[in-house]
Amino acid sequence: MELNVNEASAKELLAYYQEKCDEEARQAKKEGRLVCWSAALAPTEFFEAMDIAVCYPETHSAGCGAKKCSMDLLEVADQKGYNIDICSYVRNNAGYLELLKQEALTGETPEKLANSKASRIPLPDMVFAVNNICNTILKWYENFAKELNIPFICIDMPFNHTMPMTRHTKEYIVGQFQAVIKQLEEICGRPFNYEKFYQAQCQCQRTVYQWNRVASFAQKKPSPLNGFDLFNYMAMVVVCRSKPYSEITLRRFADELEEKNKIGKYAFGDAENEQHRITWEGIAVWPYLGGTFKELKNEKTVMTGSAYPGMWDFEYIPGDMMSMAETYSKVYLNCCGPQRYEDFYKVVSNSKSDGILLHLNRSCKIMAFLNQEGAEYVNEKMGVPFVSFDGDQTDPRVFAQAQFDTRVQALCEMMDEE
Repeated sequence: MELNVNEASAKELLAYYQEKCDEEARQAKKEGRLVCWSAALAPTEFFEAMDIAVCYPETHSAGCGAKKCSMDLLEVADQKGYNIDICSYVRNNAGYLELLKQEALTGETPEKLANSKASRIPLPDMVFAVNNICNTILKWYENFAKELNIPFICIDMPFNHTMPMTRHTKEYIVGQFQAVIKQLEEICGRPFNYEKFYQAQCQCQRTVYQWNRVASFAQKKPSPLNGFDLFNYMAMVVVCRSKPYSEITLRRFADELEEKNKIGKYAFGDAENEQHRITWEGIAVWPYLGGTFKELKNEKTVMTGSAYPGMWDFEYIPGDMMSMAETYSKVYLNCCGPQRYEDFYKVVSNSKSDGILLHLNRSCKIMAFLNQEGAEYVNEKMGVPFVSFDGDQTDPRVFAQAQFDTRVQALCEMMDEE
């Protein structure tokens, strides 16, 4: 169904364009064009330049969790021998891949796939991994490349043990960018389209500008932005930041927030409904997005800060490979402790948060192991209290709503005492 873009709300645009992105991949597959499965923090501007459709397994797995169909896929992964200690995004994706393979082999859609509420994405013709978030990404995509016998394209982003980044690190990454271009030329059988690449870079910058504009409303007090919307709208900057409709959607959302702020309409309605402001550290608990949001709302606590959505602040100079290399490497999780803690402090400070809620995510060790140290660093500088809760990004077996509720209530009591 077509949508009147000029009259649609940001929420309507989000739903429409998310589906459009997946439909474009399905159509590409039908037409015999190439489809790539890519890591979420990878520079897919290269693939946009070569008209390769891109799908994002991490985002797809998050969607499976939010739509409460991840457990079926996790069970398939369990049967394949994937241990519960492995990232649940990987296990979701492995289960989904197995069902797609069964469908391709038999011509019949497996029941768990037919009944799934997840958007359909096609089997990949290649995979693209970048380890600027974690090394699990490398083994995840390497495993699928071997399983499907398809090309595996990889960029190594060295961990930034010191900041600012060294010149030789940026040059090393640029060298890999050039290698990716050669690989794509060999796979596609045609020269790299540098003009389309530049256009994709420029579009990415326009999208990121609107994304940062949206996020800036959380700094206002009271906040017209409910931080959970950052988790939802993040799909636009993750899966299609090099496409015009990402910019369209995020601009519309930013305009709506601007209007809300102007007329005094805030995240929970009236200003008095915002009694506390917190920073959420970590990935969302996608299967319990509603439950976590509702408990915070019950306590009149608005989530105004989160370092996670800020990882897609990919500002660089189009046409400048060194600039692009730096921005894709200095991701929050790819930097030394002092840099990470200082960045986290800025998130808490800029969002005017009164407390910190730490998601100790069983799946994502890199997002959980340094949470405590980061919170202690901020507490020492600002005196902001913090609590933690156990959870997982898409495995519903790891989260307990009662524990979450009591931790939030304890945090609210601590903030009241400040």
